Amino acid sequence: MSDRIIDAHIHLDRYAPDDRSLILNNMNDNGVDALVSVSGDLDSAQKNLQMSRDDSRVKPAIGFHPEQELPTDEDVADLLALMDRHRYDMVAVGEIGLPYYLEQEGRIASREAYMEVLEAFIQKAVELDKPIALHAVFDDAPMVCDLLETYSTSKAHFHWFKGDWRTTERMYRNGYLVSVTPDILYKTKTRNLAATYPLEKLMVETDGPWPFEGTFKGKMTHPAMIHQSVQEVAALKQMSVGEVYDELYNNTCHFYELNTG
Repeated sequence: MSDRIIDAHIHLDRYAPDDRSLILNNMNDNGVDALVSVSGDLDSAQKNLQMSRDDSRVKPAIGFHPEQELPTDEDVADLLALMDRHRYDMVAVGEIGLPYYLEQEGRIASREAYMEVLEAFIQKAVELDKPIALHAVFDDAPMVCDLLETYSTSKAHFHWFKGDWRTTERMYRNGYLVSVTPDILYKTKTRNLAATYPLEKLMVETDGPWPFEGTFKGKMTHPAMIHQSVQEVAALKQMSVGEVYDELYNNTCHFYELNTG
């Protein structure tokens, strides 16, 4: 297993059909055992569930991505009902969180309304005993930590995390996991996070189809890029590459309760 990987956070439903087929068809050749495919809304969740039925290596999460127009009460109710129906098919509640970028652009009317939606999904995750895949960056992370603490859950995965060190230390104390993207090859903040966050609480992701720069500029985001991320984590932590592969893989399997056999 020393060179096998799991993409801990990808939007597989958002790829063009041909690109999605390419990823799925060459997963084994690229050493990729599973994809945790998060959802952005109800339609996205239904697509992820269908992809999982077609290919068991796709591990679906159900959620509502916060960087979009606030969902209606009916939207939220439909997603919560879908979670109830598919509690044994989904591996997590996600992607959920707060709309940091929309707020920076002045495009949200009520932060409190987004907080209420997030709280409803966290409550459901606790009820179903499911881990949570989170979009909570910069100043939003402490507020999300407050909610997680209110519901006494440590089953939280902060993907693409960007935040201050005080929050980072709080997250580790609470047992939360973080994941790093291929921007570890060129982003100082990501490199610092990977170097300092304990390996037993780290995972790796692509957040595909989000594009990357550096050596990946102009390329379709592919889970195989994670191999370079793993090698960079090992270099930053001054550990053997094989040990880091194994730890990251096991962390993801344990957190998301994945069966990759």
